[in-house]
Amino acid sequence: MERKASRRENECEEKNSNSESSKLDKDYKTSLITLNVGGYLYITQKQTLTKYPDSFLEGIINGRIMCPFDADGHYFIDRDGLLFRHILNFLRNGELLLPEGFRENQLLAQEAEFFQLKVLSEAVKSRWEKEQIASRETTFLEITDSHDRSQGLRIFCNAPEFIAKIKSRIVLVSKSRLDGFPEEFSVSSNIIQFKYFIKSENGTRLVLKEDNTFVCTLETLKFEAIMTALKCGFRLLTSLDCSRGSIVHSDALHFIK
Repeated sequence: MERKASRRENECEEKNSNSESSKLDKDYKTSLITLNVGGYLYITQKQTLTKYPDSFLEGIINGRIMCPFDADGHYFIDRDGLLFRHILNFLRNGELLLPEGFRENQLLAQEAEFFQLKVLSEAVKSRWEKEQIASRETTFLEITDSHDRSQGLRIFCNAPEFIAKIKSRIVLVSKSRLDGFPEEFSVSSNIIQFKYFIKSENGTRLVLKEDNTFVCTLETLKFEAIMTALKCGFRLLTSLDCSRGSIVHSDALHFIK
């Protein structure tokens, strides 16, 4: 009798355990929400969408705002499906994180206003204003000889992030060709100084080591800068010194988008 009673108790415990597990699975599944935003499907948790009270998404989830469904029973929101990823990431992270080179601030601000996310709308507008101010300021990068500042190249551009990209690219190229890095050149905020920077007989400036081993030419660095600019959608506004008859041989390059 004791053995039968024990068996029944075990069976009851298993049923209760299975019941609780099933309930947890059901609760977890119901906490997942699928949204169809302009034809793009997003799956996220209910708590993410209801993070900001009185927002459009919180209103939909809690039944305050009526929302149509698509053919598969998902909430359908007729907005920009691609930009919604930034809306969702903001809800997840609690801060505005955008990819490098993002240029759709105005559209994102409109989306933020539609979804009634005031904090996000203000963050986008603040970012936009900073970019507008930065776009009116010309940033430069100087590549020069540490012993003779007159020898070298200056790159001007009205996009600070482009100058940063050019600098990182030139440092990367130079590092791959200079065994003694970083002894062979130093990098500061707007200046890259090479240790040895002299002219060859045909006028081409060379970056040399102490033992006169050939490393790379200044023209190669200029070419890297021009190619990076074109790939990023910038155009060469003017060569500030065309007295040498060639863009590659000029002392300064000015890019603008």
